[in-house]
Amino acid sequence: MTASTLANTKPTFYKSRVDLALDQRQTVVEVLTQTLATTLDLKTQVKQAHWNVKGMDFFQLHELFDEMATELEEYVDMVAERVTALGAIAYGTARIAADNSLLPEYDLEAVNGAEHVTALADRYATYAQHVRESIDKTDAAGDADTADLYTEISRTVDKRLWFLEAHLTQRSDLL
Repeated sequence: MTASTLANTKPTFYKSRVDLALDQRQTVVEVLTQTLATTLDLKTQVKQAHWNVKGMDFFQLHELFDEMATELEEYVDMVAERVTALGAIAYGTARIAADNSLLPEYDLEAVNGAEHVTALADRYATYAQHVRESIDKTDAAGDADTADLYTEISRTVDKRLWFLEAHLTQRSDLL
């Protein structure tokens, strides 16, 4: 199976003793597969910022971006392992992630801290929205465990979005 066909293909499942019906597992795995692609893409975009940030805030942002990438790597593992725990195959190559991510391509011209922080804040906002929607979708499918996994991810993603926005916020941004 190629990455370009993944979006139009139902996940492949093995026999499993997990007590969720196959249709429930299919619904949940489709959501998780989208998350896996998007999380992998977000992690690589954060590393792009980590490697290339320049300016007065270099060290602070370089360290922050590295911490963020490490967290995302943990989420990649959590999501992929949840897919396989539900009896499906986790599709997690870079090509699949690129073809199926919800995120736009990273601005490769970004140089200074503000440009990288803005780009990442935009992407974290999109990711946070996806994660929150996934809580509802997986809960509605009857999989409280996956909904809980998404809730755990959501808390940290919102915290990281707050950190990014704090770098960009000025007095004029008050509501």
